[in-house]
Amino acid sequence: KSNGVWLDVGFGNGSLLLTAQEYGFEPIGVDLRKDGVLALKSLGIEAYCDYVENIEFEKSISVVSMMDVLEHIPYTKEVLISLHSKMEKNGYLLVSMPNSGSLFWKTLTTNKINPYYNSIEHCHNFSRTRLFSLLDECGFKAVKYGISERYRFCMEVIAKKIS
Repeated sequence: KSNGVWLDVGFGNGSLLLTAQEYGFEPIGVDLRKDGVLALKSLGIEAYCDYVENIEFEKSISVVSMMDVLEHIPYTKEVLISLHSKMEKNGYLLVSMPNSGSLFWKTLTTNKINPYYNSIEHCHNFSRTRLFSLLDECGFKAVKYGISERYRFCMEVIAKKIS
């Protein structure tokens, strides 16, 4: 996509949304941290402090990004189906998260030093295979897979809305 509405779920410091805006997208942020939402609103960017499935947007979403967010959501399928319904035809979904199927993950687990097993914030650990299956179940088709340059043994996936 080269324009349209970009929704960032769990936007953190907002840098991805600000970059999307620089490239011509209309940015919208959703986060559960009130301070971040207020900061984004102070910059004139539409932002919500709520669960994304509770929000009715006025426009169809072109791109949804969920950078290191999906694994924190208890009911991922319901959230992805809700996002699917809010997206325009041929919209794109960008997700990143740790890859529980990676050799590095398995090595850390074998050595009993995997930090993600001690993270109470993670509701799920996804492998590439499981993530692709979940995306398919929710009407998305993975079109690009990459290894994250930001975090150890994390994956980044771009998926297209297909139905």
